[in-house]
Parts: sequence; structure tokens; C-alpha cells
Amino acid sequence: MDIKVPTMAEMAANGQKPDVLFWVGCSGSFDQRAQRITRAFVKILNHLNIKYAVLGTEESCTGDPAKRAGNEFVYQMLAMQNIEVMNNYGVQEIVTTCPHCFNILKNEYPALGGKYRVRHHAQYLQELIDQGKIKLTDATSFKGKRITYHDSCYLGRANEIYEAPRKVLELLDAELVEMKSCKTKGLCCGAGGAQMFKEEEHGKLRINEARTLEALEVQPDIVASACPFCNTMLTDGVKGKDMQVSVKVFDIAELIAQGQGLDGF
Repeated sequence: MDIKVPTMAEMAANGQKPDVLFWVGCSGSFDQRAQRITRAFVKILNHLNIKYAVLGTEESCTGDPAKRAGNEFVYQMLAMQNIEVMNNYGVQEIVTTCPHCFNILKNEYPALGGKYRVRHHAQYLQELIDQGKIKLTDATSFKGKRITYHDSCYLGRANEIYEAPRKVLELLDAELVEMKSCKTKGLCCGAGGAQMFKEEEHGKLRINEARTLEALEVQPDIVASACPFCNTMLTDGVKGKDMQVSVKVFDIAELIAQGQGLDGF
């Protein structure tokens, strides 16, 4: 099913300006699994009549992987390109479903002239819930389910955002159970710091497998994440244990979309 997603260029051509720019990110744009997260979040925005837009083909990688891998030149080249585009459109507010994009846009773009109010979609969804705009129509689909939430490093320890995603999950009629390593003591999924794109180092156990084992210890029906990279690593970990039928990995946006009856993303 086609989903209407307005672009900044289209809105500018019509003399309009969105309230918020949705920064999709490379994973949310090109990774097939992460695209489902993007579609779920867009469906929520459309359902609530939020005035938003995306950059579309004018959006480039934030440069986060390059910077984490040590290539400052490539990072600054990408960042300056993005900043020029956003400043030309007069962007003031950004929301993104990727903690990696969130962290670098919020904390490192200002030094290069990119000063915006940046929120992760966990924060944005919590705000919409607090404002009474998100009300579940199908909360019974989670009744009796056990959900455990995985803290993204760039959302949690890097930016101390622990409660927002949990507040979002509390809206569901489910039991929220915590893993042994959570919040300030959360365990990395294994994808951060550009690790997603390099050859793994030798060890006794892959990081995503270790994290998956912690998740499975609390016997969840659903492992919730708020990061497309974490989602990939946890999904691979669950598949590695041949548990993909009984244990599902979802982004918080997908769970809220399901609860609002916006399936098919």
C-alpha cells in the first residue's frame, strides 16, 4: 500500500513549512527490515495529522559511521552538506528513529553550524501520548504478553534517555520485564561505533548473542528496541537460537502502530 510522505522540497514549492523534519537515516531508508520501522512511524504521523516532511533524496548519511571509524574528513564533508540543505530550508525541529543519527545531529552538528531541536522518536511518541493524541484501539493484542526492552547505547548511556521508551511501552496492555543489564548498565547489541560495518574480532561469544541470551532469560514474547541497528542484531540473535517463531523483535513505533490498528507496515 502506498503511503504519502511529503518532502521538504514539495512543501517549500507550495509555500509551506512543516512543524518537524523526519530524519529517516540510511538504515531506515535502505535496510528492508528497518524500512518497516520507518513505515510504522510514518503511519503514526499521518494518522495523527502531524505536519512533517522528509528530505528525501536530499538527505545524506549523517557521517556517524565514518566519524566512529576515525574518518573525520568524510564525516565533516557529509555533515556540512546536510547542514547546508537543512539551513536553506530553515529547519528547526528534527525527529529520527535512529539513536545514532539522533546523537550526532543533537550533540555534534552544532559545532559545524547545525543547531536544531533534535528528538528521538521515543521522546516524540511519549510527548504525543502525554498530550493524549495517541490512544490505542487494539491494546488487547498485547494482553498477557511479556515485553522486555533493550537500551540502545546512543539513546541510553550516551544521552540518558531511559524512561521515554518505557513510558511508550507502558501504554500497551502488557507486562514489561527488565533484563539483567539495563538502563545505565545496559549491554551493547554489538553494532555501535561502526562495529556494524567491520569484520568481527575473535572471541568466545558474539556480543549480540550475549545480549540475546540476557533477553531470553526473562522469557519474553516480544523484545522491544528503539534503534534499527539494535533491531538487526537482536533479530539475528533470536534467529541464531531458533526462537524467531515464539519471540518477536519489534521497534516501539511498530508496537504503537499495531496498537492503533495501523498494521501492514
